[in-house]
Amino acid sequence: MIIAVNTRLLLSTHLEGIGYFIKEVFTRLAIRHPDHQFFFLLDRPYSAETSLPANVKMLTLSPPARHPLLWKYWYDIKVPLTLKRVKADVFVSPDGFASLTTKVPQCMVVHDLGFLHQADTYKKSHVQFLRHYTPRFVQKVAMIATVSSFSKADLLTHYKVKAGKIDVVYSAVKEAFRPLDFESRQAIKEKYTGSREYFIYAGAIQPRKNLVNLLKAFSLFKKRQKSNWKLVLAGRLAWKNGDFLELLKTYKYRDDVVLTGYVEEAELVKLVAASYALVYPSLFEGFGVPVLEAMKCGVPPLTSQDSSMQEIAGDAALYFDPADPASIADAMMLIYKDETWRSHLIERGKKVSANYSWDRTADLLWESILKAVKP
Repeated sequence: MIIAVNTRLLLSTHLEGIGYFIKEVFTRLAIRHPDHQFFFLLDRPYSAETSLPANVKMLTLSPPARHPLLWKYWYDIKVPLTLKRVKADVFVSPDGFASLTTKVPQCMVVHDLGFLHQADTYKKSHVQFLRHYTPRFVQKVAMIATVSSFSKADLLTHYKVKAGKIDVVYSAVKEAFRPLDFESRQAIKEKYTGSREYFIYAGAIQPRKNLVNLLKAFSLFKKRQKSNWKLVLAGRLAWKNGDFLELLKTYKYRDDVVLTGYVEEAELVKLVAASYALVYPSLFEGFGVPVLEAMKCGVPPLTSQDSSMQEIAGDAALYFDPADPASIADAMMLIYKDETWRSHLIERGKKVSANYSWDRTADLLWESILKAVKP
């Protein structure tokens, strides 16, 4: 079988989210199925050093598709021509986009429908494109894979699609996320917080992540506890950060907030594993990877209730109302005061996180791909 994969988000630098999913899952699939040919379709050359299986070939389809007009051109003109040329049996698109013009069967991965729920955190032109074309993508493709039952239910709510057309394949995190020894944790604390304990948020700095409310919650925590603890925000400044940056300028506890900017994966692992707890107040996620990363590192997560994160973490996390800074602060204070409860959550997290792996994701997605080829 010849399998063409949209790897447009497999970036040489700043590999995040869907890019990690692509790299981890499709490298595994190629290794596990050496009798099949894989074509990774890029919209710009991939310059990072990487060792790909012999049955993978990278093809660059120009021009780079980074805005709606070029998305349309890339998926509906460049991709179909390439699929025809390589005689693809299936086209797999992990970024929630599909080609509306190819006759090749397609399996599309939808990570979330954030553009419907948090439209103000996206570029207006992107929201318009996604709202217009996603219903068409959903109808066009043979199979849809998504990363949680939460996201599957969201798809079924908003689009006319049969439940049997959607598979839940879950997501995972890299094996690098694991607990640190005492000396390594102390070294990270000394480097970033002057050896003080800290809460960590890990992810891009953008409105959907609800960081203004996190700052307000941290302020309440500091006032009530009179603690010297820090808040570490580990991630790159993404977009629409005006309100967050303005608040930070006059923030009473600015000296206790550490902005790391983008950090390489090895450093991020250490930052998460050395923290006292993860606070992840995102307003909407399809899966919530940082919550799983924290559990893998032996760190208890505090996160949003009634979300995909609650599905993924189960009884291994503390939950709060992300719209209420006082609710977030209450969770921070509870984990601060109760070391026994914290240890209990850590042990639960080890058991829950063991259920998620890239091997499992790859196996589940492979089944979806086969269904797309032979519905």
